[in-house]
Amino acid sequence: MPFRATRTCLGKASSNQWLSRQFRDPYVKKRLADPATYRSRSAFKLLEIESSWDNFLTKKDVRAVVDLGAAPGGWSQVVAGKLGFRPDGIIPPRGDSKARYEQWSTAPVQPSGTKNSSFDPLNIDDVISAEQNQRRSQGRGTIIAVDLLRMEPIHGVHSLVGNFLEPETSVLIRGLLEANGCPDGKVDVILSDMAANATGNEDADVQSSLRICEAVLEFAKKHLRSAQSIGRTKGGVLLMKYFAHPELDKFRREKLQPNFQLVKNLKPTSSRAESSETYFMCQGWKPSRPIPSKNTTLV
Repeated sequence: MPFRATRTCLGKASSNQWLSRQFRDPYVKKRLADPATYRSRSAFKLLEIESSWDNFLTKKDVRAVVDLGAAPGGWSQVVAGKLGFRPDGIIPPRGDSKARYEQWSTAPVQPSGTKNSSFDPLNIDDVISAEQNQRRSQGRGTIIAVDLLRMEPIHGVHSLVGNFLEPETSVLIRGLLEANGCPDGKVDVILSDMAANATGNEDADVQSSLRICEAVLEFAKKHLRSAQSIGRTKGGVLLMKYFAHPELDKFRREKLQPNFQLVKNLKPTSSRAESSETYFMCQGWKPSRPIPSKNTTLV
């Protein structure tokens, strides 16, 4: 499922318009003023949403965050900063490992149900010891970034290169969580800033946006910790991008509202006004249960 947009070829006029817009964009200027701060302009959208909506990343009970479609890493940088990881704590890998799973700041992952075994399915040698991690890390919790593209390391962030819908990716995510203080293998916050390639065909683009939202929700059903288990009404947060359309409004009514205490449509000021880009802010995960049939006896 090709969720991440690829670079498209633009005509000379379109290229000039794009460059002109980039030069005028205050958020582009802000990012370029210090390139080491954030890797993408979208980082400012997450900062704005987080500060406006209950500071959901900095709650004391937030122990695990997953960033879907994370590359190049702007949102993961924001999460790492909110959870207290210092940018200068990064330890780069030795050589150019082509491993699908890259772990920069914790001990090796063990699969669910194993004990006292060294789990290294991809033969990774560049794993930082727990002692090194304790010395260098000032943050808390587990941050997992997932993308089809390889991402430069971010201190405090575990990078998984692969499709988040694949069962093997779920196994790796669960293993990471269990190895880092989340025995239930669940996460407190799921983020998605994914977008499909724009085709110019409205119906096709709407369907692509809808499919991504549906896939992210399916991921949440497997991995998101419920508000009840957290003990907080707004616990269990899902934030995902979509493109405004009646079909997505229907998705909100039928799929999101039954599963969350609160669902809001947000368009941060850092999102360009001419774009239909919008975000679903979902708080208080309360997974709905199937309605029992007439022949089912309730106990």
